[in-house]
Amino acid sequence: MPAMPNLPARELANKASETTTRVLDQMRSLAEVMARHATLAMPPAPDTAGAKDLAARFARAPGALAQDAQAYMTDATQRLLMFWDVMRQAGNNFVEHERAGCPPVLFFPYETVVDGRDLTRPVNYALVRILPPEGTRATDPKLRPFVIIDPRAGHGAGIGGFKNDSQVGVALRRGHPVYFVVFYREPEKGQTILDVTAAEAAFLTRITKDHPEAPKPVVIGNCQGGWATMMLGAAAPDAVGALVLNGAPLSYWAGEKGRNPMRYLGGLAGGGWPSSFMADLGNGKFDGASLVANFESLSPGNTWFKKYFDLYSQVDSEADRFLEFERWWGGYFLMTSDEIRWIVDNLFIGNRFSSGQIASGGGETFNMREVKAPVIVFASSGDNITPVGQALRWIADVYRDEQEIKSLGQTIVYLLHDQIGHLGIFVSGAVAKKEHSEIATTLEMIEAVAPGLYEMRITGHEGTGSNEEWQVELVERTIADIRTLSGEASNEAFPAVAKISEMNQHLYDVLASPLVRQFATEASAEARRQASPMRTRRYMFSDLNPFMMPVRAMAGMVRQHRAPAAPDNPFLAMERAWANAVERSIDGWRDMRDAAMETAFHAIYGGLAAVGVTGDDTAAEAEAARRSVAVEPANLAEARGRVATGGYAEAVIRMMILLADARGGVRRSRLARSNALLTTEPPFVGMSPAARQAMIREQTVIVTLMREQALATLPALLPEAAERRKALAAVEHVAGPDDELGDKAREMLVQMRETLGLGPRIAAA
Repeated sequence: MPAMPNLPARELANKASETTTRVLDQMRSLAEVMARHATLAMPPAPDTAGAKDLAARFARAPGALAQDAQAYMTDATQRLLMFWDVMRQAGNNFVEHERAGCPPVLFFPYETVVDGRDLTRPVNYALVRILPPEGTRATDPKLRPFVIIDPRAGHGAGIGGFKNDSQVGVALRRGHPVYFVVFYREPEKGQTILDVTAAEAAFLTRITKDHPEAPKPVVIGNCQGGWATMMLGAAAPDAVGALVLNGAPLSYWAGEKGRNPMRYLGGLAGGGWPSSFMADLGNGKFDGASLVANFESLSPGNTWFKKYFDLYSQVDSEADRFLEFERWWGGYFLMTSDEIRWIVDNLFIGNRFSSGQIASGGGETFNMREVKAPVIVFASSGDNITPVGQALRWIADVYRDEQEIKSLGQTIVYLLHDQIGHLGIFVSGAVAKKEHSEIATTLEMIEAVAPGLYEMRITGHEGTGSNEEWQVELVERTIADIRTLSGEASNEAFPAVAKISEMNQHLYDVLASPLVRQFATEASAEARRQASPMRTRRYMFSDLNPFMMPVRAMAGMVRQHRAPAAPDNPFLAMERAWANAVERSIDGWRDMRDAAMETAFHAIYGGLAAVGVTGDDTAAEAEAARRSVAVEPANLAEARGRVATGGYAEAVIRMMILLADARGGVRRSRLARSNALLTTEPPFVGMSPAARQAMIREQTVIVTLMREQALATLPALLPEAAERRKALAAVEHVAGPDDELGDKAREMLVQMRETLGLGPRIAAA
């Protein structure tokens, strides 16, 4: 008992030490932020080459310059009138779109299959079937259906198929049945995110019923639709064949210091209570225009100036593209207060999805480890709305390491773009023709991919003429690679935000919300929505404004007498230089704003975290650790019991996995040969897709957990010499020419031949 009196002092010392460590960590984090922003604030080197080029353009005779000036003034005036006419058309389109109820902006004809408003728990969602345009290829009901879920983050549905070169167009041209999950402007009274998930599960049930002979559908989620897709995959793991997440933020705390300022907004606003306040003012509905305004503020140089200058400078060719995009960008949708609160609390601020803390009803939670379908993640370094870290970090949060991914039989593939912006992921024609096309091709063979973590690399063309295609390879990656890509994800400032948000939300619910709701009416809510700057600025430029009436006639006269300036006109070059300077100045202001936001965030919440004001995540972390550790022993025991069980089919699959594992990846050409073997040749041709995939998963677990035994027991699976030769010949055909294998893969082939008692390899045809 003599040590007991010292126990409180010891505990006090330990707590002081922990607090000191947290303070030092937060001070170091704040110093990193300030250093990063100081580096970014360094003025760029002067563009001497540009200045010299501009000076050279003006090195002309006075008479020639006068002619250039006159031509430029005529051209600039005409472009200005045409610009305002396009803005007038955009305003009119906005008014018409609003009056029509903001229907989907799909380029393709469609028919409604299931209306979510008729379900037991009604929601404002619907499942529509895309109809191939007249004169195009008919869809094959036996091919894998594609289901696209668009983001409901302020805008309406249709961005995944609002032009021919799109996700919808890629799938249609391959003959796949294509379905789209659309939604209406007004939410159903009382609908929740869980109701939406249940409705989407019902949509999948209907698709499966309509395509009984097809493989399970691919579900594609764009942005916010991505986490909805993952929730669907976790809630109904047996209903989906593959999941594709495009620019989908699943780990909201992840990001890089000095970048990704959007993740700090919730903390600087004091948590999630402002969204509840705005929903209360909206009489129980949250206006999506507020979310769109946040998106626009991330890139003010482009949003407030450059996109309009680009229209003005190229108004002869850019008008149709501008009007097409504005039709979607200017359609604002509503959410219920329950929906926006759920999203903010669980995702934006709480970051609860990847930790398995989101309730799914009945005492259960959405657990991403329950997702059995292959997952493909598409992210871009140029995306400032869903940075790479927010798109990928969930992988490192959910799985202990890449070996665990294999042992669970999961396949995860990620694809990175180096510069495309957030919207470009969904709307860029170039991205549709390349990345989305190659994703679709890979999905056709996804069942032949062994479980594991891969990066899809598109490295150039192979073939010529009509047979020309991109060269695609799946390269094995590690959880360490994900952590490197995702940046900061464990700073204690974010749990502090979650804790403060809970406190502020409770205070708002008790003290302010009843009063606000008492005075809110549907009439006042609608008046407030109509007064939003996002809407009024479009109304101002429509025909509702009598001052815009002369613009149409004047623009029509201009088009009849159009006189564009010559491309080498020096005043055009000066105009471009001026526009670049304006954009840089706006972006410079943005950088200073972001620096102040990030510094304030880390100073405030880092300080709170340092003194112990953090969320209580201990139980969740312990549960995640328990699940992580408990999986392997059960799988290991099962693997030991089946390592020497099986026959020709198990042996072929095991050898292909051993070979791919040794090589560290697989090219699409090999994947195609593997897929052909597993779907067209006996004994695989008689198997169902589910049975083949189960066998691939089982053999992957065996190879992952018992590599040496997996190789050593191959003779037990192939007792006959003829079977051994046949199996190895099939594997060597899939592997391809010897000179393309690499040293480790060739060494594995030699080991397999020696283990099976066969001679040297015969050269592949």
